[in-house]
Order: sequence, then structure tokens, then C-alpha cells
Amino acid sequence: MGAPEIKESSYDVAIVGGALAGAASAILLLREQPKLRVLIIEKSLVFGRRVGEATVEVSGYFLSRVLGLTQYLNEAHLVKQGMRFWFYNNQTQSLDECSEVGGRYLSRVPAYQVDRAALDEEVLRRAVGLGASLLRPGSVSRIALVPGGEQVLEVKQGDQLRKISARWVIDASGVAALLARQEGWWRPNTLHPTTAVWARWTGVKDWDGFELAKKYPQWSMACNGIRATATNHFVGPGWWAWCIPLKGGDVSIGVVFDQRLMGWPENGSLGDRLKQFLSRHPVARELMAEAQWREGDVHWRKNLPYYSTTFAGDGFVLVGDAAAFLDPFYSPGMDWISFTTSAAADLILAQQKGAAVAARVNKHNQDFSRSYSEWFQALYQDKYEYMGDFDLMRLAFLLDLGLYYLGVASQPYKRGAKALIEPVFSTPLSVPFFRLIRAYNRRFAQMARSRHRRDQWGKHNHRFRFLFQGYTFATSNAWPLFRAFRGWFWLELTEGWRTWFTRLGPGGIARVPLDLPRYWDATRAAGITPLAPALKASTLRFSFAFGSFCSVHFLRVATKLRRWIGGPTARW
Repeated sequence: MGAPEIKESSYDVAIVGGALAGAASAILLLREQPKLRVLIIEKSLVFGRRVGEATVEVSGYFLSRVLGLTQYLNEAHLVKQGMRFWFYNNQTQSLDECSEVGGRYLSRVPAYQVDRAALDEEVLRRAVGLGASLLRPGSVSRIALVPGGEQVLEVKQGDQLRKISARWVIDASGVAALLARQEGWWRPNTLHPTTAVWARWTGVKDWDGFELAKKYPQWSMACNGIRATATNHFVGPGWWAWCIPLKGGDVSIGVVFDQRLMGWPENGSLGDRLKQFLSRHPVARELMAEAQWREGDVHWRKNLPYYSTTFAGDGFVLVGDAAAFLDPFYSPGMDWISFTTSAAADLILAQQKGAAVAARVNKHNQDFSRSYSEWFQALYQDKYEYMGDFDLMRLAFLLDLGLYYLGVASQPYKRGAKALIEPVFSTPLSVPFFRLIRAYNRRFAQMARSRHRRDQWGKHNHRFRFLFQGYTFATSNAWPLFRAFRGWFWLELTEGWRTWFTRLGPGGIARVPLDLPRYWDATRAAGITPLAPALKASTLRFSFAFGSFCSVHFLRVATKLRRWIGGPTARW
């Protein structure tokens, strides 16, 4: 057979990957400049199901208000009713004995449970409707980058090779991370060695149905909202699992675990091992008693987190999972898509209008390098050490969610879509919040280690319930956040003092997740002290000052404070 014919064509923007990140990028570009010549290259003939099925408030805003999908989401997917956590220990035998954290009522800020295959197809369809050209199926084998010039893509379609040139390339290739791997920018995040195993299931019991209500009447009546359409989390020592309902009846259920803290069953099929593992949790055991995974839809992925050391250049931008991945917990993936696609479109449109690119590219790289690093350090580093403990996770969830509402989710609702150009923790105003979140996350991890040593870990995982009214963007709804801070202070008083002067963890106190020279240079230039050399001293100073403050001001009123923070945490 002779060599296939090579054809050439030219575009303003070529997008590698037609799923949500790529198609959304095309929509943002074509809405502002309808005459742009945009090509989307998608390798699959039909999108398959994928993880990333739950949105949170920022990605809910992006999908509904920026992309204009509200009616479609309400018709084709499910409205999400917040997050809910289920805990157990050796005493716990049944679903109704598991400690619970979640909302008492329905959520007030929209988010969704989505079937990603259907959502990706819809967003791609709308991008094509706005004028984007679509090459499908087509596989990009290499991209020759020319700063400030025409980028050249080698594309295979069937047995035909094509060379396509474009002023800009948007890499939306997902975990394949085409450009990052090709150029040597891809790095694993070795400080967070997590693995995920997941499947879609049929035959999962209805959380809010008659069967469970009859079997556990008090448990059923405790919640005034809907449990089934929340993202329910089964949590244990070093692991957590998601339970996400999809339109049509299937349920996505998967486990994520820290490889340093637990192992995985070795015998049987992957589906059998997944169900066997989940069955150790009484809630999962009850709900999945008759559940069956869908054949061909059971998956495994090891070493989940990674990042690119470069996010943009004069001629290319990385978006979504092609740029980085953190962790599935709290569903940050579509928030990351919202920020990366918005910033990518802003960068390209500025160049098309004649603006200088170099300074914008530098800022883009600094912002997203810093965002990934500080997002990871604040929320995810060592979190799996305390995730399955009711006391610690209840406080962490209230603090994480409250500060997310206060500083992140509220911004697009107050400032509009332009807020999505600034990723999380990328602005100077975010520095104290980053340090605060990192501080309590690491303190909870230290307390969890101490609890393990004292055989106190998970002591309230049995028959405790915390249901709260949820957050809104009104300052009057910040009471759960204040209660959580008081709860943290109480823990420091009663048990945290044991770890005030100990090292942070097995890897040492001065750990940082990234080796990003540009990030450290940028932080120094901005007058921000890099974390690695300063962290140990600052943590010790904080511990000493905090301990002294608590000792002087709270010991005399400890009993009264304990009654004050008890609130709606109840044992039955």
C-alpha cells in the first residue's frame, strides 16, 4: 500500500479534543469572534462515559450561565443536592448506625449530577452550531510548536494523514496530556499517590424509597431533603467512595484510596474486588446488596494527580485535564475546566485583538502554577489521613465548604464570568485564606495520627449525626463556618496540644508538591515567601502562639464553650 495522501489546511485555532474542555473553549471563542476559524479534532466517534460526573457551584455556574445549558441540564440530568458523608467503625453494623454529615434541606445554589457522555456530546454540538469545524474521528500524533507563528499538527483520519496549521492550539486531550508529555512538561504529583477504581451500577437501592424508610424509620425521618441526588461519600481510613446517581437509573460508584495508607484486594475480577471492598462499609453494603456493575464499564487508574510545568505559550494553551489533575474529592475537575477554558479564551482573544502576548502568557503560567500548587497544599495534601474520622472530617467539611462559598463560588455570581479568568489561590487576596486552609488541614492530619496512636481514631463514627442548613452567599448564613472554627479551637484545647511541636508527617514539615522554578520565581517577585524554607518555622510559631492564646483565653470557659459548639451534632 502506498503512502497516504497528505493534505494541508489552516485555521485560527485548532482544538485537540472535543469533550467538555475543548468544546467549551470553542464556544467561548466563537461567541466573542464569530468569524474565527476554529477546528475541533476529536478522536472518538462517540463519547464514552467518564468520571467527573458531579459539578459544584463554580462549574454549575459555568455550565448553566456561561455556556447557557440550564434548560438542558434540568431536562437531561439531575439537580445535585449537595454532599453527604457516611462514617463507620468496628461497632457499626447497619446503615442507620453510621454517623452522617450533610444538609438537612435542599441545596440553594445550583449544581448537577451529569452523564458526561451526554453532556460532552451536547456541548460539542453547540460548538459546531456556532461555526466550529469538526474533524471526527481524528487523532493528533504530534504538534510542532512555533512561538508567535503557525503551529503545525499532524493528524491521522482513517488511513489519511493531514497537516493542519493554526495560529493557536488548545490542548484539551484530557489525561492523554498530549503537549505536556510531548514537550517533557508532564510531572506526577508523587506526594499524593492515589488510585481510583470505579464502575456504573444497576440495582442500587433508592436512598429515599419505601424499602429503606420502612426498615430504618428514624434514619429516614432525620433528613428533610433528598439524600439520593446528593453526592454521597462512603469514607474509611485512607479511602473514600462516591455514589452519584445518573439520569436513567444507573449509579456511578467508585473508590479512591491513598496507596500509602491501605492496599487493594488482589483476587477476583476488578468488579468483584470493587464490590467486595465497598461491602466493608455498612451503608454501601445495604445499598449495593443486589447491585451489579455494567460489563465493560469497570475501570482502574493508578497515580491520579499530575501537572504540567507549562500551561501556555505564544501559540498554545492547555485546558482541563490536559493541564493538570488534583483529586476527585470535592469534584474540582469541572471547576478546573471552568477556569482554564475561560483564561485560555481570554488569552487568545486578546492576541486576536492585537494585544501583546508575552506578559499575558507569563501571568497565565504563574497563575495556574500557583493555583495548582496551593490548591493541592491547602485541600488535599495528607487529607486522606483524617477523611474517615467523623469529628475531624465534619469540621474540615464545614470549613472547606464555607470558605469555598465565601471566597470562590460567590465570585462569578457577584462579578460575572470574568471571575473565572482568575483561578483559585492565584490572587494576592487569597494568600491568607490559603495559609488558613493549609493550617487547619495539616493540623487535622496531625490530630488524626495522634488519634491512631491513642486508639481514638473514628470514636464518633458510630451513631452520630450532623445535619446543617447549608451555605448561601449571604453573610447571615456564615454561622456554620464560625461554629466550625470554634470546634477547631476546642479540639486544639482538648487534644491538639499533643502535636503542637511534632513534625507534620512522614515526609517532613517542609514538603511542597511541585518543582516549578517559574512558580517560585513569580512568588518571590510578588513579595511572597516561598513555602518550603519558611514552613517549618512559621508552623512552630503558629503552634506556640495558638497554644498560648487558647490556654489563656479558653481554659476558664471550657465547659461553657463545649455546650456552645455542640449544636446539631446529635447521638441517637
